[in-house]
Amino acid sequence: MGSVLTMAGPINIILADDHEIIRKGVRSYLETLPDFVVVGEATSGEEILALVSELLPDIILLEIMMSDMNGIETIRRLKQISPRTKVVILTACSEDTYIFPAMEAGAVSYNLKNLKMDRLADELRYAHHSELRLHPRVAVLMLEKIHDEKSRESFHFIELTNRELDMLRLIANGLTNSQVAETLVVSDSRVKDYVSNILSKLYMAGCLQAAVAQAEQRRISSDS
Repeated sequence: MGSVLTMAGPINIILADDHEIIRKGVRSYLETLPDFVVVGEATSGEEILALVSELLPDIILLEIMMSDMNGIETIRRLKQISPRTKVVILTACSEDTYIFPAMEAGAVSYNLKNLKMDRLADELRYAHHSELRLHPRVAVLMLEKIHDEKSRESFHFIELTNRELDMLRLIANGLTNSQVAETLVVSDSRVKDYVSNILSKLYMAGCLQAAVAQAEQRRISSDS
């Protein structure tokens, strides 16, 4: 892919993973690049929240399957602490039960640990520039939920336009943003806007679901 974005200043990053070899490997690579500064490392959920509160980084590169934390809840809490901080997932976990909730909670990118280092660097650059891009697996999962009868009732408030659905289908087939733009005969910036809208609807759906669950829990508590 190459370094396709120019930077106005260094991107401040926190690395959050409970495996030292992963943190040190990623840090060693990023420190060879002039547009990244690793400002901290975290090995637990509490360390993540404390460092985000103290440093307010541009990006946190997060392993969602750390042993001592609920990764989804950690994303929600750190986004409350620092809404401007972009959450980029780097994990070995490709299960649907984590991908969709992570994006709902506010992650902007979901990547697996077989990603090459130069691709990871570009994903971080895109995230920093808010050039949101859907992982094909996330697009597939969204389409499945939209078309599944059992999921439809719970996710009826994710109302996508026909154009957004067309875009989801292309992304699910593995097309890049540029290829989507060429296929739909629109600009790259227009694709970025569509993806941003899709993720915003997904994120708001997650917020609504959480609010409904909390209200239901309060009702149950008051009735007991």
